[in-house]
Amino acid sequence: MKRLTLFLLTGLFINITIHAQKTFDDLAEIAIIDQKVMMPMRDGIRLSTDIYRPKTNEKVPIIFSRTPYNFNSWGDGEMRTRTFQRAYEAVKRGYAYVVQNERGRFFSEGEWDILGTPLTDGYDAFSWMADQPWSNGRIGTLGCSSTAEWQMAVAALDHPSHAAMVPQGFGAGVGRVGGYYEQGNWYRGGAEQMLFFAWLYGTQHDEMKPKLPDGISQEDLQRLQRFYDMAPEYPKVDWSEGLKHLPIQDIIKNQNGPIGVFEEMVRRKPNDPAWYEGGLYHDDMGFGVPSFWFASWYDVSISPNLELFNHVRNNIKDKEVADNQYLVIAPTLHCRYTRAVENTIVGERSVGDARLDYDRLVYGWFDHWLKGEDNCFLEDLPRVQYYTMGSNEWQTSETWPPQDAEMTTFYMDSKGNANSLFGDGRLSPDVPQEQQTDSFIYDPHNPVPSYGGNVCCTGNAVQGGSFDQQHMEARNDILVYTSDPLEEGIEISGFIETSLFVSSDVKDTDFTIKLIDVYPDGRAYNLDETIQRVRYREGYDKEVFMQAGKVYRVDMTPMSTSNFFEKGHRIRIEISSSNFPRFARNLNTGGNNYDESVGIVAQNSVHHSKEYPSQIRLPIVRKQQLQKR
Repeated sequence: MKRLTLFLLTGLFINITIHAQKTFDDLAEIAIIDQKVMMPMRDGIRLSTDIYRPKTNEKVPIIFSRTPYNFNSWGDGEMRTRTFQRAYEAVKRGYAYVVQNERGRFFSEGEWDILGTPLTDGYDAFSWMADQPWSNGRIGTLGCSSTAEWQMAVAALDHPSHAAMVPQGFGAGVGRVGGYYEQGNWYRGGAEQMLFFAWLYGTQHDEMKPKLPDGISQEDLQRLQRFYDMAPEYPKVDWSEGLKHLPIQDIIKNQNGPIGVFEEMVRRKPNDPAWYEGGLYHDDMGFGVPSFWFASWYDVSISPNLELFNHVRNNIKDKEVADNQYLVIAPTLHCRYTRAVENTIVGERSVGDARLDYDRLVYGWFDHWLKGEDNCFLEDLPRVQYYTMGSNEWQTSETWPPQDAEMTTFYMDSKGNANSLFGDGRLSPDVPQEQQTDSFIYDPHNPVPSYGGNVCCTGNAVQGGSFDQQHMEARNDILVYTSDPLEEGIEISGFIETSLFVSSDVKDTDFTIKLIDVYPDGRAYNLDETIQRVRYREGYDKEVFMQAGKVYRVDMTPMSTSNFFEKGHRIRIEISSSNFPRFARNLNTGGNNYDESVGIVAQNSVHHSKEYPSQIRLPIVRKQQLQKR
């Protein structure tokens, strides 16, 4: 069996290598290739840059991608092939394609920090590229995830050559926007999102990593790249076990992993001043670039992504910039846009034919802004294109949420036993008249496991997407509230708001929520989820602890989706106090949490009555409104 596996892997490696070489050969026929250009920054640090540009005497626009990942053209990874493919597509359309490593990454000089700070590196790169004799002075930025997340803060600097951008899966670059204090996806509702614990293990280079001599020549770098790529080889980790380690500040250390930025970041609180000194975009910053945003319903940061789009549209004073913000929301996982097929399955739920011609959209956008083509692209481009699951269709709107979405309140109710799928929890449009309380035991050493969801980058610990939650809902530490079967189909599209009235016998705990589409046969597919650490219920600039037995209002960080609940389906929410390892466990002590190993068991309660109307507010587009579209 081992020999067969090795044989198959060897064959896969050979196929990837052959494909990469073929793509490079095709690229070399049409492009001038200049690799390991050491682009100077204002402080003397040089960033490793590969340039692919058309064989022409005409000045050309530039598509620029900056990344922390290894794009060495002599490597054997997927990034190598992708770089060649993107360069080929850009060059054949008349663009130069420039890809650059962030400061401190691989062949780039300096020390790395997440998002490649300082911000001046981006500004200096734009100035250098605009000054090249082959450049027409117009630069567009493009990329998904880490190649997108740095773009927003640099857009705030408003470089005159930064003419347009296409950020995709960009949430980890959003710091504070509106009511969201995720600080680059590190937090949700004040609880740590554990994706960075696994991601940084395999991304940050150790402080003691080997380094090339300062000032090394381009000629030497081109020679060295053939047999050194400066990429560490990380031992594989079973993150389904590795993320269980306590205290969480030692998770990477427990794996004998690299020492780097994680050790400092894990100690930051949600409003720590350090979050405002790096490469994150915050809503008190300006914004100077027309943008075509791409987001996903099952990405880790869909809500702050949409909030940022609205912020730029509604608050930036430059009207030309504010009026030239466009958005696509796909029913996919993080950066999986182009993997949508005729029968797109996200997790285990089919969402139908979710294909979209992304190349046409991206290059139509760049042709307009970088080449100045009068291609009528903006005239035909919907402000918002969003995919509605359930009805499985692309729809358009001038705003997000759609203007015809009406916030409709559903209240949690029971006779005091909403525990599990087998309890009596109800979701009703009527305010409960009688005081009732649903209680459950939250043991941080036996948390509710994450099952599917809006997640990325956690290795084998969590598989993202939509999964039938029924077996999860058999747990007694999950409160389940379900509506009556719907008499007509309804679309829910927009931000989903939740207010809970809660109590506990500990100083601090978390509350989690999931929104579920329940099919007539009982299948229960998750749509979105969120969490709130109760100590931050009054804001992220202070910690306010609970008194035993006292009831507190907790407004959850809003969720987002677009889903059509067919006639006969039911709307369900799950409430608990853990969703692990999607989010770090609250150990319930009221302490730092990141440096603690022993938690205490909490009895947590959700109250519902006229006095304590625990509720969820859904942006509903009625069936008759759908038929008008």
